[in-house]
Amino acid sequence: MHDDRKQVEARLDRVLEQRIRPAVYAASVPLTLTAWHVDGEPVPVGEALAAGYVPFAVGDRWGTPWSTSWIRAQGTVPAEWAGRRVEAVFDLGFIGDWPGGQAEALVHDASGTPVKGIEPRNQYVPVANPAAGGEPVELLLEAAANPDILAKGFLPTPLGDRLTAPAEPLYTMARADLAVLDEDVWHLVLDIEVAGELMRELSTAEPRRHELLRALERMLDALDIADVAGTAAAARAELAGALSRPAHASAHTLSAVGHAHIDSAWLWPLRETKRKTARTFSNVTALAADYPELVFACSQAQQYAWVKERNPEVYRRMQEAAKAGNWVPVGGMWVEADGNLPGGEAMARQLIHGKRFFAEEFGVECRGVWLPDSFGYTGAYPQIARLAGMDWFLTQKISWNQTNKMPHHTFWWEGIDGTRIFTHFPPVDTYNAVFSGEEMAHAVRNYADKGGGTRSLVPFGHGDGGGGPTREMLEKARRLRDLEGSAKVVVQDPDTFFREAREEYEDAPVWSGELYLELHRATYTSQARTKSGNRRGEHLLREAELWAATAALRDPSYAYPYEDLDRLWKTVLLHQFHDILPGSSIAWVHREAEATYARLKEELEAITATAAAVVAGDPGTGPSAPWVFNTSPRPRAEVVAVPAAPDGAGGQPLADGRVAVFAELPASGAGPVVAGEPGGKVTVTGRVLDNGLVRVELDDDGLLTSVFDLTAGREVLAPGARGNLLRLHTDLPNQWDAWDIDRHYRRQYTDLTAADAITVVEEGPLVGAIRVERSFGASRLAQTVRLRAGSPRIDFETEIDWHESEKILKAAFPLDVHADRSAAEIQFGHVFRPTHTNTSWDAARFEVFCHRWVHVAEPGYGVAVLNDSTYGHDVGRASREDGGTTTTLRLSLVRAPRVPDPHADQGTHRMTYALLPGAAVEDAVAGGYELNLPLRVTAGAAGAGPAAPLVTLDGTRAAIEAVKLADDRSGDVVVRLYESLGGRAATTLRASFPVERVQVTDLLERPLEGESAQLGPDGGIRVSLRPFQILTLRLTPRA
Repeated sequence: MHDDRKQVEARLDRVLEQRIRPAVYAASVPLTLTAWHVDGEPVPVGEALAAGYVPFAVGDRWGTPWSTSWIRAQGTVPAEWAGRRVEAVFDLGFIGDWPGGQAEALVHDASGTPVKGIEPRNQYVPVANPAAGGEPVELLLEAAANPDILAKGFLPTPLGDRLTAPAEPLYTMARADLAVLDEDVWHLVLDIEVAGELMRELSTAEPRRHELLRALERMLDALDIADVAGTAAAARAELAGALSRPAHASAHTLSAVGHAHIDSAWLWPLRETKRKTARTFSNVTALAADYPELVFACSQAQQYAWVKERNPEVYRRMQEAAKAGNWVPVGGMWVEADGNLPGGEAMARQLIHGKRFFAEEFGVECRGVWLPDSFGYTGAYPQIARLAGMDWFLTQKISWNQTNKMPHHTFWWEGIDGTRIFTHFPPVDTYNAVFSGEEMAHAVRNYADKGGGTRSLVPFGHGDGGGGPTREMLEKARRLRDLEGSAKVVVQDPDTFFREAREEYEDAPVWSGELYLELHRATYTSQARTKSGNRRGEHLLREAELWAATAALRDPSYAYPYEDLDRLWKTVLLHQFHDILPGSSIAWVHREAEATYARLKEELEAITATAAAVVAGDPGTGPSAPWVFNTSPRPRAEVVAVPAAPDGAGGQPLADGRVAVFAELPASGAGPVVAGEPGGKVTVTGRVLDNGLVRVELDDDGLLTSVFDLTAGREVLAPGARGNLLRLHTDLPNQWDAWDIDRHYRRQYTDLTAADAITVVEEGPLVGAIRVERSFGASRLAQTVRLRAGSPRIDFETEIDWHESEKILKAAFPLDVHADRSAAEIQFGHVFRPTHTNTSWDAARFEVFCHRWVHVAEPGYGVAVLNDSTYGHDVGRASREDGGTTTTLRLSLVRAPRVPDPHADQGTHRMTYALLPGAAVEDAVAGGYELNLPLRVTAGAAGAGPAAPLVTLDGTRAAIEAVKLADDRSGDVVVRLYESLGGRAATTLRASFPVERVQVTDLLERPLEGESAQLGPDGGIRVSLRPFQILTLRLTPRA
């Protein structure tokens, strides 16, 4: 037989696109339109129902950026359509077919009840099936004029904020019809798509490919292109045989799970996500009525809460769909948070609040973490997830790696403590599958665990901006259920998939450590004020909970602020969404986030101040004295600034009007300032700071030329190198501006060596400080290099007035340390990373993240760099002519990407980072807490004794991460601790109140079966921890 495949396929393509698809809607009549255009914020449907409408028509322009147009569509079903399937079809003027970031609408009936959403790939609204003829039709569309931010690729646009967006309408109404859906033609289209797409994925050596080609050819022969509707059934009959052949017994199984990945904010603000959820969720509940096999997995409790508040009818349908098995809450998190940057306690609270919401609202216990799109995943995740009762973990994002391909799709992921969780990466490599032949074939070919597992998961449905599954997807899934040449598609819930996958592949391979994404590395740095707000919010919540719990145990009349803390925690958790905290959203999102963090700070400061007043005692009309509060889990002996020194305490007057004194406090303790002696004084001689522990020398450029560790008797900086070198790099990645930093950024840079002014601002004996001012480009920078008595820590208090474009600023410390790896703090522990580039996996980690510290060491000596807000950094090494090794640690301070926010990071930034010479990891842990939890000073009653810490731990290997009252309001005290150094820890927890009972619990404060803790005769609670183990204890006070 002659090979005419190309001709047959070309014929098929033309007939399908030009004849068959246009015939899906057999007849149509226009709807009559009126509109009410609303600038500014959206209004409730009740207000829209009562508004005055003006004439509107297809072809009219509508929708200035971020505005809303309420469009009333009215008509009558023609009598001759009786018995037919009638739908309303709308095209809002869609630009292309991306369903995420452009025009969309929620359609209501005449009474204002939501019906379903309208998006580019889902344009219909059911009217009648079958129609009686003559029915009046009235629909009300809430049409959102959301701009397509990435319409022109990675070019800056003012559209990302309503404050800068132009006022011209974005869209032209393109269609508003009543139409008859010809079901034979519609099904024919789906038959052709399934057969044709499968055929194109099969090898020409396979007989099945040729069988499908000839069946499609016979179908074309049976079709009268002048009468598609009249011959569609006959054409379908020609395909029936080819579409009924069963799959091979060994065919891979694709577990299809309906999904709609809705970014809680990204190329749209939070307020728009609240509307996106209603559109998508109404789509899903409507679809479930026609396709009872639908299983829709939906994460993010925050989005459920929005719908519950704003769209109660849609929420009721969601709950009904869940009872029927069509709707499955998954993920157990408040939002799909970033997988790297949230602190350990925040990551725990994501699961606590998410799981609790789903249990209370839907009666379900979520068993798996669902994070398809976050930008890498911390090695602490397996333990945190398992402690929340999770059995499995899913993502597909690591398939985006630039350099290396992960070797597994189904495996056990082992965390830094040794905990393992069963994990799956869908080999379809998308969370927005549509059941195309290409997707199905790729999933099978790509699956890396053939011979071990026989199944993989396919999340299907339009996502990012929402939309969800469509009827076309479910029809294709039906056809692919058991079809020769294809994988077998079964629609099922993710818990069932993971159970079956684990049963057949219990001995799956193990991946140990973090899941590092070789992409989107700049999300550790972009939008620095958002990151600073998150870091401050996390630590302020820690303070508020500790001192509120302390106040509640000391004074029964104090009301623990349960509701406020719950609300404020959820605010922080929302803003940890994986496009907010990483800094990859539009300007509107980050402008609002910064304002939210400012309000959050005010509220938490007020809560802490109220609690601290209870602890310190109200001086009333009597004498007062400064009290100092140490929220850190480590005892402190350091210089602190107070409004005025206590009587007889002396101290050092500071430039800001306060007085520096030296104070000592136990971990989590508070008391009146009792000035002590640090054991050494700070001297400032020219540009040299010396406190007897370290000597720091600055040159004429304000750079460090020497950091001499007087205790160890060695220089910290590499020979001839200068420390705290600020380097300004050109930073234009190949794509994904706010997300990416590409390796080539290192090739272009300017060292900021010239100083405008160098001034001594504090001269000892407790504090010495030198201020260095610089200007570069359109920006200015001022740093105060500060050394305190009694501590080797050197602070760099930094204020940047930043007005650069497509640049990144790094601070470098070239250290005389031979280190082949660095240690970086992550949640509840730390992770080691190579400083060399032996392999492509090592080289790909050219930018990494930490939390509060990074540490490098050689046997016998180490150095840490601490920070209070930045996350991105890199560590590299180079050999020297003297035979030594220079290990250079560089913090990423601030960037200036222009997409999607053209003014990202412009303006003022304040941050502090610090160099800690002679530090072991234990010192880095303590230093990270100290820098991020500065001693808090407040006025208390004079003459009162110190307040005993509510709880303390013996030793320093374990650390207390949270102290709070139990969420069930029982009055129990919940203490979360962890082993912080990577070794074994045996310690005793001691409470300053009598304890009736102690329980070991999961993260949700529920007793763990088989786990117990015993009270000793002295009231102490003895615990043993494995490396990096997290332990939650629930203490019941004795009545």
